[in-house]
Amino acid sequence: MADKAKSIDEYLSALDPAYRAELERIRALVTELVPDTEETISYGMPTLKYKNRALVYFTASKKHLSFYPSSWAIDELKDQLEGYKTTEHAIQYTLDKPLPSRLVEALVRVHIRDIDANRQ
Repeated sequence: MADKAKSIDEYLSALDPAYRAELERIRALVTELVPDTEETISYGMPTLKYKNRALVYFTASKKHLSFYPSSWAIDELKDQLEGYKTTEHAIQYTLDKPLPSRLVEALVRVHIRDIDANRQ
């Protein structure tokens, strides 16, 4: 939706206000949990990096939003993701059924653990 943005703020500024607010919520949750994240755009998506590795990506499309914590986190917490469309790397959700904060935090914590363990 926000093609060729050079920063997360630029990406978010181009979105519908409701999508922008939801992605700001995700951004705030992750940065509160991991204050030393680095913000960047990677693969055209807003990205929060931890220890120089992508921790999460988050995006908006016309019909849904996507959260990319890691395939390991998705696999480990798949029982908590019932009712959401998932791919190997992403969780798709809508404004009508947003990801609960506690679930976002759990997914991020799994990926932090894996990065800290230098999982490749």
